[in-house]
Amino acid sequence: MSIFKQTISRRTVLGGGAALGASLAMPGVLRAETPKTIKIGILQPVTGNLAQDGELGRTGAEHAIKFINDNGGIASMDGAKLEMVFGDARSTPEGGTAEVERMKSEGVVGIVGGFASPICLASSQAAARYDLPYIVDVGVSDKIVQRDLKNTFRFGPGFGTCSETAIANLVKLNEAAGNPAKTVVLVHEDGLFGSGLAKLMATELPKHGFEILETIAHPTPARDMSNVALRIRSLKPDLIIPSSYYGETVLLMRTLQQQRVRPMGYYSVLNGAASNMRFVKEFPEAADHVMDCNHWHDPRKEEAEALKKSVEDAGGLWAYNIPLNYSCVKLLADAIDRAKSTEPDAVNEALAASTFEKHVMPYGPTKFEGGQNTGAAPVSLQVQDNAIKVIYPEDFADAKPVFPING
Repeated sequence: MSIFKQTISRRTVLGGGAALGASLAMPGVLRAETPKTIKIGILQPVTGNLAQDGELGRTGAEHAIKFINDNGGIASMDGAKLEMVFGDARSTPEGGTAEVERMKSEGVVGIVGGFASPICLASSQAAARYDLPYIVDVGVSDKIVQRDLKNTFRFGPGFGTCSETAIANLVKLNEAAGNPAKTVVLVHEDGLFGSGLAKLMATELPKHGFEILETIAHPTPARDMSNVALRIRSLKPDLIIPSSYYGETVLLMRTLQQQRVRPMGYYSVLNGAASNMRFVKEFPEAADHVMDCNHWHDPRKEEAEALKKSVEDAGGLWAYNIPLNYSCVKLLADAIDRAKSTEPDAVNEALAASTFEKHVMPYGPTKFEGGQNTGAAPVSLQVQDNAIKVIYPEDFADAKPVFPING
């Protein structure tokens, strides 16, 4: 049965009446009442340098909650509706931890979100003190699912899977063009996300014949990329691989454009801007032909396209955070429905046994191993004609890759 119950059956009404009669006949017996609403925590950084991503995550969660409530709520809990308890992580691990404590005191059944790896690490650890179910939306550091926390579940792919897919697709891309690209410069933010990914890429790319000319770190936030761009210009790499958040990537790409640095390709991995329509719309020339291996919705799914249309019709810009958080909230709702309970242990057990398929991502059925969804996978994207297109995998790509981009 679907978790979204459209109507109340006659059997439910009769059953409820029988239970009520029993409780009236035996006033000394207390009957457990199904909650009219079920509180779920949505944790996102909506202030600080990650505020844009946090707002995108909140948008996805809000759409999912509305979808679930409009379609009858949680079926096994007599159609109980979901109620959002929102927490602003303030772009810091400490902010996320404080909000977990507050949301726990307000009675949430579980928490979805966090976005950045440091926030997800700290917040899921805080939730673990109460066995409170925590679904990570983005946080790609594999440390998140290597701590044997029974309450922590990452729905999307992590560093290992994303980098493996990114490298395989880059090799395929280069081979199809006659292997013109041989040298690489890695540019990354100096936090857990960027440093971890740069280290993986620096280790693996040489195994496939690429020479790493240099690895350049920068702070987040960064106010100037002139020196980084000048250094890249002097190195003359075939490929530039940036792993940074939105503001820093946009600044880097605009600076490279101004200094007329034009490599064979910009091949991002889990990038904060390359898969964000704001970048494409505001700086189309800087964004043109940038590639990214990242989270994305499945364009073959009607629900995904309907969600995208709803967001854009309301004046919003599309980015992966929206469908990912939308799917995570639906995953939590599915677990609550199957658990037929709001008790943390029961919901954690239901999450661990998930076979959830009603998401809008390009994933197979959900299957958690050690807290990681093994059914999750990234896709390769490229900005073409002022739009973000899927270029790999081929079975649902809506464009062919353009490479080299400098002719």
